Amino acid sequence: MPPNPPATPPIRPPAAAPAVETAIPDCCNIGVVFRALLFVNLAVLAGTLLRNGWQGGLIAFVESATLTEPACLLALAALCLLRRPLRGVAPWGQRLLCALVPAAATGALIRLWSGHEWFTLGFPSLGVLEGMLVAALCGAALQHYFELRARAFSPSLVEARLQALQARIRPHFLFNSLNAVLSLIRSEPLRAETALEDLADMLRVLMRDARDMTTMEAELRLCRQYLAIEKLRLGERLQVSWETAHVSKEMLARAQMPALLLQPLLENAVRHGVEPAAAPAAIQVRIARQLERIEITIVNPLHGDGEPVGGNGLALQNIRERLTLLYDVEATLSTRAAHGLFEVRLRFPYTRVASAAA
Repeated sequence: MPPNPPATPPIRPPAAAPAVETAIPDCCNIGVVFRALLFVNLAVLAGTLLRNGWQGGLIAFVESATLTEPACLLALAALCLLRRPLRGVAPWGQRLLCALVPAAATGALIRLWSGHEWFTLGFPSLGVLEGMLVAALCGAALQHYFELRARAFSPSLVEARLQALQARIRPHFLFNSLNAVLSLIRSEPLRAETALEDLADMLRVLMRDARDMTTMEAELRLCRQYLAIEKLRLGERLQVSWETAHVSKEMLARAQMPALLLQPLLENAVRHGVEPAAAPAAIQVRIARQLERIEITIVNPLHGDGEPVGGNGLALQNIRERLTLLYDVEATLSTRAAHGLFEVRLRFPYTRVASAAA
């Protein structure tokens, strides 16, 4: 009798990489830039009004814009460029940098312009150290505000993730999908095997963190797997057309987007546009690139007199919260119901991964 083979040690999944904390605000984001400029200008306006009164304060505020605006934009541009390379720096170092960069930008401009008459007339008592101190305080205050804002979104993000999982992995969807697969095991075993593989891939992706980013190619592949599963249940009633404009395969492979962004929208389109229909119902998915923005439109038939409610509103609210957290004001999600159709339009910045394989 041959000896027993040595026991194979259990395969352990690789440990998850620790999350990298980024304390530097995303100064490439339009919303961050707008809030920073608004805060600095309001602070300067308050200071000039308290110091010079209404009339003199307004004049001094206009004159101060020749320094505050360039210094702010220069500091924001520097932090925008430094944010990604310095992600590995300790959080306290990133926070310190958010104070030092505005101070350095302000000090450099004051030193550069201090020999010009127009500058000395507008800022007769402003020294380099004084300007750097004020800029450092503003930078530290803004960093603290944006960090607190990001943390304030975190609880709603976790709650939205749990709600989204409950909305997406509904028991009746799993029950119907498994029943559809069981009906194919004997008659079409290859098709049943493919459907089970799609379902397993979907469940694995749905358990990912809602903050994860993916490529458009991977997200569209997930959506097609979902639609293939629903096709088993709905048959010819489910009709889907895909339209692209100025979108190449290379762009789909490199364009970043939040994971699980389109699948809930398609699920709502199926639930509200196809399930109630007795005849074939068409879902239109249009993907377009406009300069540095991506626009995705999903159109489905509208049954009844009003806008879909229930799960549709939950998914839309979840997606809006995620877009606000990730893109601030640079991404939008709008809906429109007209002429028997319900349209969801999604716009977000076109950001690229490092390489097509990433």
